[in-house]
Amino acid sequence: MTLLTIDWLLFTEKLVLIAIIVFASLGIALYTTFAERKVAAILQDRPGPNRAGPFGLFQPFADGLKLIMKEEIIPNTANKGLFILGPGLAMTAALMTCAVIPWSSHVTLFNRNIDLQVADINIGILYVFGVVSMGVYGIMIGGWASNNKFSLMAALRGASQAISYELAMGLALIAVLMISGSLSLKTIVDQQMQPGRLWNIAYQPLGFLIFFICAMAECNRTPFDLPEAENELNFGYHQEYSSMKLGFYLFSEYVNMIMSSAVMACLFFGGFDIPFLDEKTLAPNLAAVLGVAALLTKIVIFIFVFMWIRWTIPRFRYDQLMNLGWKKLIPLALLNMLLTGAFILWKQG
Repeated sequence: MTLLTIDWLLFTEKLVLIAIIVFASLGIALYTTFAERKVAAILQDRPGPNRAGPFGLFQPFADGLKLIMKEEIIPNTANKGLFILGPGLAMTAALMTCAVIPWSSHVTLFNRNIDLQVADINIGILYVFGVVSMGVYGIMIGGWASNNKFSLMAALRGASQAISYELAMGLALIAVLMISGSLSLKTIVDQQMQPGRLWNIAYQPLGFLIFFICAMAECNRTPFDLPEAENELNFGYHQEYSSMKLGFYLFSEYVNMIMSSAVMACLFFGGFDIPFLDEKTLAPNLAAVLGVAALLTKIVIFIFVFMWIRWTIPRFRYDQLMNLGWKKLIPLALLNMLLTGAFILWKQG
């Protein structure tokens, strides 16, 4: 009876944690759209959205209400089942990534230690790659089900781009795993928090650069937004979508950007670690709150860099995109992996 009670409490804790993370991710994604427009306005020397509410803070809600109130249109020639499935799959895959991210250390409530991580599985990185790969199906299904040649061409571009850059990303990640010896994100973060240990960015600067470039390509961010090249393919793979189906595709890209930033923070920048502060000297709940704040700060910095690059660098041509992925990043990632192996052997010898 006691064991059953403990399992039920654990289930309730995880359910509440999942709900908090999902709604927080959607809320952050909502205001990331506002931040993107403000950052673009600052870089272009204009005010940006400033009409809806004080300083334009209600603009995301106005945009969301506009999408909800728009007419739901499904083309007559579309595959209706797959047409509906595509955006739902894209959003689901984006949100599932958060399950293995360690947001902070545990908190103590009602004499129970509650880990701020949905699932600490020993193959966390493989889980992230598997879920991210599912997002490609959302793009492909949406483009094919629309029965529109431009949507299909954009979807094929998106799939080819994802496959190309996932290879370089995986090779860059192998070097990090060679150093950490674990696929668990929690273990990788804990290792970076050990006394006398530097963040992985100090050991893998080239690996981080490759991973960051590939993350931009995976999120379809400029200069890698070829699947949404408006000047070539009208509006990309979701041009036949309207209302919240279009909103799901747009929001899933921002959720992917947030989760990619969280994964990069955990792999290379210590996750929820705070520099020059020993979290063990603090009360558990205070350390957990500060850890969440530290990880969110790192995520916000990455998001700003994503936006800065988008509004600074022009879009690549498609041949340049594929050339960079196959002829530049993959050889660099292989070289980085060999150098990491040589460094580990030298250190052990």
